[in-house]
Amino acid sequence: MALAAALVLLTGCGGGGGGGAAEQAPEAPVPEGLGEVTVAEDGVQEVTLQTQDDYVFTPDTFTVAPGPVRLTVVNVGEDMPHNLEFTDAELPEPIDAGISMLAAGEEKTIEFEVSTPGDYPFACTFHLQLGQVGTMTVSG
Repeated sequence: MALAAALVLLTGCGGGGGGGAAEQAPEAPVPEGLGEVTVAEDGVQEVTLQTQDDYVFTPDTFTVAPGPVRLTVVNVGEDMPHNLEFTDAELPEPIDAGISMLAAGEEKTIEFEVSTPGDYPFACTFHLQLGQVGTMTVSG
């Protein structure tokens, strides 16, 4: 198992074309609908983020109200796997959800509930050193 995790980390950090965060192109506009929080028919707040081969989440921040959340992450990159983990050991409340591996071209959805207002940092732990981080804010 440890070998598989090491291979994922090596694969996630290697690969085509590039430099680190300092060489990123100017920020592109957010595609319509990404990061927009909507409420589904079942009452769950829904939001979609995108990740790609440039070490960013698009958008990298979003705000939800206390309650159930359905978070979808789409990897539109061509080469690199990503993940999403809530990262701060001192989150306002623990979130027992994350995406352990998201291959290029893959989409995954997680569901969880939040009740405590505050900021909830998340990251692609494969590319944390390259600045692939974001924040979910739970409004008060």
